[in-house]
Amino acid sequence: MRIFSGGLVALLFVPAFVTPQRDAEIQKILVDRIDVQRQGVGLVVGIVDPKGRRFVAYGKSGSEAPLNGDTIFEMGSVSKVFTSLLLADAVARGEMSLADPVAKYLPASVKMPVRGGKQITLQDLAMHTSALPRLPTNLAPKDMSNPYADYSVEQMYAFLSSYELTRDIGERYEYSNLGAGLLGHVLTVHAKTDYESLVRKRITEPLGMRDTAVTLTPRMQQRLATGHNAQRAPVPNWDIPTLAGAGAIRSSANDMVTFLSAHLGLTPSPLAKAMDSMLVTLRPTPTPRLQIGLAWHVLTAPSGGEIVWHNGGTGGYRTFVGFHRQERRAVVVLSNMSTPAGADDIGRHLLDPLFPLLK
Repeated sequence: MRIFSGGLVALLFVPAFVTPQRDAEIQKILVDRIDVQRQGVGLVVGIVDPKGRRFVAYGKSGSEAPLNGDTIFEMGSVSKVFTSLLLADAVARGEMSLADPVAKYLPASVKMPVRGGKQITLQDLAMHTSALPRLPTNLAPKDMSNPYADYSVEQMYAFLSSYELTRDIGERYEYSNLGAGLLGHVLTVHAKTDYESLVRKRITEPLGMRDTAVTLTPRMQQRLATGHNAQRAPVPNWDIPTLAGAGAIRSSANDMVTFLSAHLGLTPSPLAKAMDSMLVTLRPTPTPRLQIGLAWHVLTAPSGGEIVWHNGGTGGYRTFVGFHRQERRAVVVLSNMSTPAGADDIGRHLLDPLFPLLK
């Protein structure tokens, strides 16, 4: 569950007209990434704008199923956007408040860390300003190929009750898988259900996303791309029960295009108010020209305007989803190989060609 954090400083930011790439140009990028750079096994790109949606795929799924817009991938940290959308939706319904202390929704036996008399709020978790670490120190996987599978709610509670914050809450941005996973857990406690059921009821069913879930249906299993590590060796899928809100979702390019189309207002959605609210309040990050909303990162584009994005990574997959707010164009890039480069540069380049591709 990785996040991009640098490499933007040297770019020249000047206004320019952006011409979307043709499918043949996108195909060439994918061929180069897989056949020349050897930094991929299979790649699927989905694009949506006011003219419609399109998909470009190249490489292998690693299974008998063809590689296309309906191929299933682990989404990793892109799940955090779903988690924060659940929060925004609960706020829009009047069920919760961004300013609510996290402790309000946890058992009294759990002693949430405080500092200077200030409590961690739901908004702090969604914006990575909670002062909680990236991962809990008592995460000790029995199987490193599936590192979150055996981490329990009881272990998370024990960590929270014993942890002492090293800086003030809200002081600065620091990406936290623990914080996002805790937010997902709190939302399920409040709703008296599990994370997958809450995502299905509040997001995927209203948007018609039939191929987005935590648990693979038989239909999804048949179209699942095999994950590969950086050496192109097949690796197991990840299970993330307790910290599901940080990275447990699986989906397809087709469904993610549907998700981004709703964010852009290209298709009507009952979640429009909640989606818009995710970008109302922005806070700075240590990266120049990069801010954080509710899970979404907002980057000033070289050609002008704002690119709203998130990425993800598990043991065998790398993902990128993003959209250009002003040009109303969205891009999804899914890879079934986990590499340091990932899919981020391709996604940013397709949203604004002035973002360079990695060499």
